[in-house]
Amino acid sequence: MAGNRRVVVTGLGLLSPVGNDAETTWKALLAGESGVGPITLFDASQHAARIAAEVKGFDPLHWVEKKDVKKIDRFIQFAIAAADAALKDSGLVIDAGNDEQVGVYIGSGIGGFATIEREHTALMTGGPRRVSPFFIPAAIGNLASGWVSIRSGAKGPNSCTATACTSGAHAIGDSFRIIQRGDADVMIAGGSEAAITPLAVGGFAAMRALSTRNDDPKTASRPFDKDRDGFVIGEGSGILILEEYELAKARGAKIYCEVVGYGMSGDAYHITAPREDGDGARRVMLKTIKDAGVQPDAVGYVNCHGTSTPVGDPQEVKAIKAVFGEHARKGLAISSTKSMTGHLLGAAGGFEAGVTALALRDQVLPPTTNQFTPDPDCDLDVVPNVSRPVDLRYALSNSFGFGGTNGALLFKRFEA
Repeated sequence: MAGNRRVVVTGLGLLSPVGNDAETTWKALLAGESGVGPITLFDASQHAARIAAEVKGFDPLHWVEKKDVKKIDRFIQFAIAAADAALKDSGLVIDAGNDEQVGVYIGSGIGGFATIEREHTALMTGGPRRVSPFFIPAAIGNLASGWVSIRSGAKGPNSCTATACTSGAHAIGDSFRIIQRGDADVMIAGGSEAAITPLAVGGFAAMRALSTRNDDPKTASRPFDKDRDGFVIGEGSGILILEEYELAKARGAKIYCEVVGYGMSGDAYHITAPREDGDGARRVMLKTIKDAGVQPDAVGYVNCHGTSTPVGDPQEVKAIKAVFGEHARKGLAISSTKSMTGHLLGAAGGFEAGVTALALRDQVLPPTTNQFTPDPDCDLDVVPNVSRPVDLRYALSNSFGFGGTNGALLFKRFEA
């Protein structure tokens, strides 16, 4: 039955503030390295928040011809790079024999903000004739999927989620369903974001959502710590190759882990704040675990949304306690890699799904760094400051977004 098809992860492409490929990124995370520093992408001297987690040393010319660079926003460039890396890692060859069964599903919460700002300036200073004919296709969210499809030759389902900071997780979860039901055999799935721009940073700061620890950027992102003061905006991309298990097995693909559960929920509460009782997060985790057909105490690790905001972190902890009960304190570890990468917004779910897959592959948990003063409202095992070897079978990845949109993914250590 198509709906019972197993789905495995056979390729990873991670582009992040701590590394421009998956293995470099993973090594940095396990070492507790921070990717946060002063903003260099624009003059932030007048901004309240002057720090960010930027991707370093990224050269789009490694992937895109010079004539095309200005036609493609940075978030699309990131997606192209991560997807290329994921496909290469998977060893999958897309050709006339399988191209209609390979799809692309890449989410972005914001899309081409830098392009929008640049073209608006051109309009205001030079009039309509100064607006680039490439403006729209450079800025709209689904062009990350579009470009990856065109470059790879993938002719299967082609879509994009725009569910704020849950975009990447929803793209992977929806792709999982697409393969389960037989509408594709392979999906190139994840998220991409590049919103470290004057307007985005100014907008998040106006909401008092960002950390203003400008004098100490490397410790500014402090999920679960008592003295956290907001998130650090980040950028990057996380792309996974999801593949039907029998196909992957037949071609001898290496397998990172298996995708076994996916859930979605809505808070129906507030445009930006999570519910105070964490109910939306609780329900999405329970749905995901139920979808996999396992009990909560089978889960050994949660890669948390954990943004380092005063409101969000304790609500997620409250939800975890409600889902896991005594297991939350005895046997469950949680951590937030946003302590090192900042918040990748619409790319976060894709990136953190990749991190969770690596944790299962290597049987080691990435830490939550910058743990200085314990918060009594976040009193779980947050894997403080140092990575940890572990015997891990099931791992959950949480993503929550503005508008009360929630997604969670459950991964399992691969067992043939």
